[in-house]
Amino acid sequence: MTTALDTYDLIPELLRDLRPTGVTVLADSAVATHAVTRKIHAVVARTGFTPTQAVTPADVGMPAVETFASQLSPGELIVGVGGGSTLDFAKLSAAVGRRPELLRYLTSGQRSGLVALPRSWGEHAQVLAVPTTLGTGSEAGPVACFPHADSRRLVMGECLRPLAALWVPEATETLPGRLVMDGVIEAIFRTVIPYSSDTLDLPEQDAAVEELAGGLVAAGDELARHIAVGLPAPASGRLRVARLSAESQRGAINVGRNPYAVKCWALANELSSVLGLAKMRAVAALWPVVWRQALRGNTRFGSAERIHRLWERLSVHAPWLAPRPDDGLEQLMLRWRIDRTVYLAPQLRQQVALRSVRAWGAGLPTLAGLSADDVAALLAGATEPTASLAGSLEPLPAA
Repeated sequence: MTTALDTYDLIPELLRDLRPTGVTVLADSAVATHAVTRKIHAVVARTGFTPTQAVTPADVGMPAVETFASQLSPGELIVGVGGGSTLDFAKLSAAVGRRPELLRYLTSGQRSGLVALPRSWGEHAQVLAVPTTLGTGSEAGPVACFPHADSRRLVMGECLRPLAALWVPEATETLPGRLVMDGVIEAIFRTVIPYSSDTLDLPEQDAAVEELAGGLVAAGDELARHIAVGLPAPASGRLRVARLSAESQRGAINVGRNPYAVKCWALANELSSVLGLAKMRAVAALWPVVWRQALRGNTRFGSAERIHRLWERLSVHAPWLAPRPDDGLEQLMLRWRIDRTVYLAPQLRQQVALRSVRAWGAGLPTLAGLSADDVAALLAGATEPTASLAGSLEPLPAA
């Protein structure tokens, strides 16, 4: 379990308990001179360490991970300050620094987009995670994404779960409103998609998901109301979303759940890779379409009964939601001003579909039962056509 810190004053106590051989503060370039980064440097220095300062590289692939990990001393603590990419880079670097053989697991010649690490490799990465964005939950989760070839791989293992996470309001105070709301949607998606994609009822876990998702919807709508009238997102709301998002990564809510029932995530991963989009843009486009298929009785995409039950629970927190879950989900995104328009040239659909099936299906469990034609049909329903071969984000102007 990741240790939760809510004040800088707890960092010295953490360092005294850990007794690291050194401390490296790794910050995203956008926050390298931010107040939160400066405060962390000052607190670490007061504890008696001279922290090494590093900036997250533009390319966070395995060559950069290997180089960064080679510069760490055994037992060194990485303080990662930034969004999901920085925190994932810190976790992977800490794990590779501890076990260099991890590199061959991550870069082996396999077609699967998922890499599972042995449980025997430990329970934590030597990382204090300080998230400056909302929604990824990387600061508490045992997963990381990294670019590989022309796509991204997802790696899972308890050895990637950070030792500790620090949530302070100033870390997200400059986050633009649209990214605040993207973060809330990401946290809700990660919370409910295993629940809705599985057909198995697990009363205790299901109740925990419903409560967590309801809290996120309520907190998100409060933030959305402030942002809609030009006010900053309240610190209390941002902290609440951050903590709820982390809860979705702790694992207890998915004990006994099918870990591969997350087709929407895998499809969004490939769509965003091809188009160079933020992953949540692709998720927002695909999610209602995937639910629509499930609600029509296509159990490959989830359980209609479970989606309806979840939606009834969420409607308690947001009575204004439309009664049909797929329509209500689109309504929620519109209310929160989530950008879910994705342009994809028709001739690119099959390319994305084949990539998706190769990385996650055709004998692999995540997209089991789906053909490339099935995926292409989903993409047609989730995207807008454009004549651009590159799948540009804007339609071409009329001649």
